[in-house]
Amino acid sequence: MLRPLLQVTAAVSALALVPIASGAMAGVDTNSYRELDTFMEVFNQVKANYVEKVDDQTLIKGAIQGMLAALDPHSSYADGLDFDNLKIQTDGNYGGLGLTVTQEDGAVKVIAPTEDTPAARAGIKSGDFITHLDGKFIVGGSLDEAIEQMRGQPGTKINLTVVRPGADKPLQFSLVREIIVQKPVKWEVKNGVGYININTFTAQTGADTIKAIQGIDKQLGHKPLGYVVDLRENGGGLLSEAIAVSDVFLGHGEIVSQRGREKNDIERYYAESMVPGDLAKGLPVIVLVDSGTASASEIVAGALQDHHRGLVMGVRSFGKGSVQTILPMGQRAALRLTTARYFTPSGHSVQEGGIKPDLLVPQISDPDYKDRTVIREADLRKHLINAEKVDDATLEDDARTDPRFAQTAEQLKKQGIDDFQLHYALQTIARSGGKPQVAVKGR
Repeated sequence: MLRPLLQVTAAVSALALVPIASGAMAGVDTNSYRELDTFMEVFNQVKANYVEKVDDQTLIKGAIQGMLAALDPHSSYADGLDFDNLKIQTDGNYGGLGLTVTQEDGAVKVIAPTEDTPAARAGIKSGDFITHLDGKFIVGGSLDEAIEQMRGQPGTKINLTVVRPGADKPLQFSLVREIIVQKPVKWEVKNGVGYININTFTAQTGADTIKAIQGIDKQLGHKPLGYVVDLRENGGGLLSEAIAVSDVFLGHGEIVSQRGREKNDIERYYAESMVPGDLAKGLPVIVLVDSGTASASEIVAGALQDHHRGLVMGVRSFGKGSVQTILPMGQRAALRLTTARYFTPSGHSVQEGGIKPDLLVPQISDPDYKDRTVIREADLRKHLINAEKVDDATLEDDARTDPRFAQTAEQLKKQGIDDFQLHYALQTIARSGGKPQVAVKGR
């Protein structure tokens, strides 16, 4: 995201040095000031007459959030804990204990400790309730405040009081904060196939994908039959890392283009910019996608699909075809602004329509897959409209009757299959016998 950020800030700086050169520009400025006068009138009325006293910071922050919410679902203003969370999404690490928590009936409940972190090593378990932090009772307080208190500088200590269902008395834990490194890529070998699960696109994802391929080769002592790249439920992340992951599997050609407001504002990204050649050596690649596959994930799926380098399998993806640039707005705040749309190598925009799989494979191991509510980009309020005018048929429900997918979840469970899409992908690669990838049917 650094390059788009530099472009935007450079453009803003240049604009400040250019005098108003036309009546049209002067008219725009006049209209803007007129609207700002209206805003200040409302601001002053609220300050003077609202039923309770309200501070300036609350009103200004609310105005900023309302302004951005009027644009699209992905532009936002982040400060405080929201800014910290945004940095974690992009950097992939933070100082803390390694806990994923939620709030239940006013109490902080542990969803899960992250493997090999202070919380996991201390023995904190899923389902535990945190009642005190450094002796302070936190039940009924803000979840954000509790999270902020648990995060902090590596090497610093914090004491937790935990109520565990079934335990006779509260448990005491004294933990030392560490740098918690999220693992965006996990891999293993399944039936001779390299399985690479990419769950987010942080600053380490491209490098970790390379390590995954190297690790698979080392474990087998030779190349696998092929690779399954699992992008299901991957909501995206950094554009640069989506390009890096695509580059791992592509030896040449365009990966993605991003296009801004003006017609000539186009930037293209190509393979071999980061990784020389195809590290998978032409072996079969299957990319698993679902309705949670979004943004950066769709860039990877679209690039491999358009270059006939991988078979996209699963159900239609989320359909987020916009690029957000992170603009610093002070020490602990940032503006996340939609600045461009992205297009796959064939010039296809995934906005609204998403990536349509080459092979539709529903997750029939999920007993509720037909009835589960699915939310995609096209369902979000104020979403950007696809300029290509996507055919309504593309946006229809993915459900189809297919005799290959007639088994029930119960029948699959008896066969030991709890993830049918992955099972089907592994079988498909096994049938190929590890032969080098040939062109698959494109759109």
